[in-house]
Amino acid sequence: MVRITDVARHAGVSPSTVSYALSGKRPISAETRRRVEESVRALGYRPHGRGSRVLALAAPLRKGIDVPSLTRLTESVVTAARRHDHDVLLLTQEEGPRRVAETGLADGLIVTDVQLHDPRLPLLRRLDRPSVLIGLPADPDGLTCVDLDFRAAAEACVDHLARLGHRVVALVGPPPEVYVRGTASAQRVIQGFTTAADRHRLTSTIHPCEASPTAAHALTEQLLREQPALTGVVVHNDAALTPLLDAFEQQGLRVPDTLSLTAICPDDLAESIRIPVTSAALPTAEMGARAVHLLLRELSGERAPGSTLLAARVTERGSTGRRRAGV
Repeated sequence: MVRITDVARHAGVSPSTVSYALSGKRPISAETRRRVEESVRALGYRPHGRGSRVLALAAPLRKGIDVPSLTRLTESVVTAARRHDHDVLLLTQEEGPRRVAETGLADGLIVTDVQLHDPRLPLLRRLDRPSVLIGLPADPDGLTCVDLDFRAAAEACVDHLARLGHRVVALVGPPPEVYVRGTASAQRVIQGFTTAADRHRLTSTIHPCEASPTAAHALTEQLLREQPALTGVVVHNDAALTPLLDAFEQQGLRVPDTLSLTAICPDDLAESIRIPVTSAALPTAEMGARAVHLLLRELSGERAPGSTLLAARVTERGSTGRRRAGV
């Protein structure tokens, strides 16, 4: 199959120039347009995607990623797209956005697992078709983004624990690789957790955690060894919730009698665990639907807002209670 990069090489221009020449989105000199059109004819290039009613979802399967969470988000994007008679092309490799740029596989692109300083951003900014990020990078200028206000969500969880009298708290986050990559949601949870803990003058620590019973057991042992007065925990790791509950109980702590646990996770997950968890809702269905809506607005020629942050909402359930005197 002839790709847009083949046309660019043949014409002696960049792939983005080929896209602009074919789409008319930006002014191109008559001479450049002529060379591009001659290369298109010579190579038999046929643009794909534009007007195909296909949206691409870049969801790379990186080490440490929470697959169940990614699955829920993917389902929400597919469901929203189908309501508008669009199909979704799932791209699980790192080069997903580049494939869309080079081959025109889809009308537009939704990007997940956004990092604060995401290396994909320069390409997305010059892409000749719209894109929406589910996540908020450090510099969102020129981009369309939708995300939960993770900083506010973490602050709300700590505020809740502080109101219940807890003075020693810990954040249990995703695996170390997620922090190493600089994943935006994980970094903003740290910011919110630290800000709220400092404001309430709480003793606090932050710990990454693999989503396995063995890792959860090792972490709870470490927490209680280093923080014997620990009575409040915030979990930002969907897959580790149940293993952590089991591990704390194995250490002799009872939720919520001697340990209060909160989480940043979807409501359905918080409600389905054997001890329903007080949580700041992670609205994956709304995030996916908003991303599709924003992308379709841009495809129709409307200007979408730059960044949309969904408000944090905490629901109290059975996993939190007042700190008991003497604990």
